[in-house]
Amino acid sequence: MKNQIVKYFLISVLIILIDQAVKLLVYYNMDMGTKGQILIFGDWFKLHYLTNPGMAFGMKLNFEYGKLILTVFRIGAMIAIGYYLYTLIKSRANSGFLVCIALILGGAIGNLVDSIFYGIWFDNAPYDAPSAWFHGQVIDMFYIDIWEGYLPDWIPGLGGDYMALWPVFNIADAAIFVAICFIIIFQKRYFKKEEEVNTNEFETQHS
Repeated sequence: MKNQIVKYFLISVLIILIDQAVKLLVYYNMDMGTKGQILIFGDWFKLHYLTNPGMAFGMKLNFEYGKLILTVFRIGAMIAIGYYLYTLIKSRANSGFLVCIALILGGAIGNLVDSIFYGIWFDNAPYDAPSAWFHGQVIDMFYIDIWEGYLPDWIPGLGGDYMALWPVFNIADAAIFVAICFIIIFQKRYFKKEEEVNTNEFETQHS
């Protein structure tokens, strides 16, 4: 059992290390924005260095300690996910599901490192942040440009705005996204054991 615990938590550690390594490479070797953009596959997949001050898709809590609250929430979520993974391993859950949770944990910690430390290490906290600690901005770099342009004027609220259809993301985001997709696609397989246990208990009670 100990080896199983180590194995799945090592997956999380691997995601964190890869995520941070890529972010460091981008930080030290790329110019921010369009100036430093690197095309990979035509115009639709490129490396585009930017920083994300808040949550996913650039959203943020617009008050002085909003980012601090978000970071503290992420710490709590990281601890909860880590404990959940541990209990799943102990209960011998489906290995595919365990890998998914390990990916989510690694991705959560990967972005948490940015939020806690990058304001100090890279001095990238917003100018109006009350403290550099816990106010670091997350580094993003992968840009899948499915479509970008100005929205038609007739769209309520967004008409005339410039918008990119796909956000810029990083390894941590990708790990979380892929894990969630696999959980949705293979949910019947991942939760089959639990469903069988519930079915057997129901049949025993009514036999």
